[in-house]
Amino acid sequence: MSSPTPVRVAIADDSYLIREALEGVLSHIDGVELVASTPSGDALLAAVDAVSPDVALVDLRMPPTGDEEGLRVASHLRIEHPEIGVIVLSQFAGPAYALALLEDGAEGRGYLLKERVHDAQELRAAIEIVAEGGTMIDPTLIQEILAAYVAPRRTALDELSPREREVLAQMAEGKSNAAIAESLFLTKRAVEKHVGQIFQKLGLEDDEVVSRRVTAVLLYLTDVPEYVARDN
Repeated sequence: MSSPTPVRVAIADDSYLIREALEGVLSHIDGVELVASTPSGDALLAAVDAVSPDVALVDLRMPPTGDEEGLRVASHLRIEHPEIGVIVLSQFAGPAYALALLEDGAEGRGYLLKERVHDAQELRAAIEIVAEGGTMIDPTLIQEILAAYVAPRRTALDELSPREREVLAQMAEGKSNAAIAESLFLTKRAVEKHVGQIFQKLGLEDDEVVSRRVTAVLLYLTDVPEYVARDN
């Protein structure tokens, strides 16, 4: 029996020591192949065109722009290479960056604190989840996001109809309303109506500080047993 195809990973971090640490950890993870190690966002994007990775591990702050470069790279890849998963690595625990990462869709996106990159098991789990199109947010940030924006509304999930939960599950995969309509054999207008009902039942107003769609997805993810189990 042939071995499963390894997940091809490219990394980008302006710190040589961090790159070296990541390279060392990745070299000991079965099923993962390091295909590029770069010092900047631009170098990572050039490597993507050359080696076609499945997942990119990118530092939040690195050249050429410095602040939020990892988010710029993630946004670019969402448009130019939507099949590539992205995990943003950061030493900053504030939830705003993680929420910004999800603004363009949660599918195939992860946000992990750098303190966890030495844990091969955790890093492997994050890579596999993102490579499969899932979402991985650092457990520490989940708690902060829940406390700030989400926790008061969690019980509202019980008020959603089975169809509304189906639509919300598709939203959590990063799908647009049109894609959800195609997947669930609904009209786009029907999906828009369900999404509106979801926002209404969850008490998500137009003037939310955090995107209503992102907040709804976070509510769903923290209510899914298998997702919560990975964080505990």
